[in-house]
Amino acid sequence: MAAQKQPEKLSAQQRAKIRRLSEPKELAPDEEGGELNIVPFLDIIMNVLMFVLATVTVTFTAAIDTFPPRAGGAGRPPTTPTLGLTVIIVPEGFSVKARGGNIAPGCSDTGPGLAIPKVNGEYDYAQLTVCGRKLKHLAPEFADETAVTISANPQIKYQDVISAIDALRKDEEGKKLFPEVNFGLAR
Repeated sequence: MAAQKQPEKLSAQQRAKIRRLSEPKELAPDEEGGELNIVPFLDIIMNVLMFVLATVTVTFTAAIDTFPPRAGGAGRPPTTPTLGLTVIIVPEGFSVKARGGNIAPGCSDTGPGLAIPKVNGEYDYAQLTVCGRKLKHLAPEFADETAVTISANPQIKYQDVISAIDALRKDEEGKKLFPEVNFGLAR
């Protein structure tokens, strides 16, 4: 039989070196392995973001200066004649009243009917502007009139009311017609 070769025994120094080389090496803080831990940073950013969202109460809206309906009338009647323009928005068009009377179709005279009916199912805001300008320049005492009362039926869309206000505030040339808008109650 062939003699089996006995493995050489390692010296104590060799075993200590192998043990030292096989142990996991602890890296110094400045020698880390290149991976960045961003979880704490993201936690801070999320907390700041939530704080900002919770405290910001800014809304970006447009405002139109209007006045609510007055209860019990406006006090003493005026001493000079006033136009007293009132526009009622109904599903069929615009009903216009001035000096206590109904304005006839076409805004040319007083009489029954809608002053400005819808055209092809749409409100005619351009004609409303023309009618407002015509009524304002009807008499010299109405030239300084700045108030209009707008009323609408409950089923009228909000955008239609705003468009009517815009049509009566200025004419096509940018001149002020009725910048003081009052809301009336539809009866």
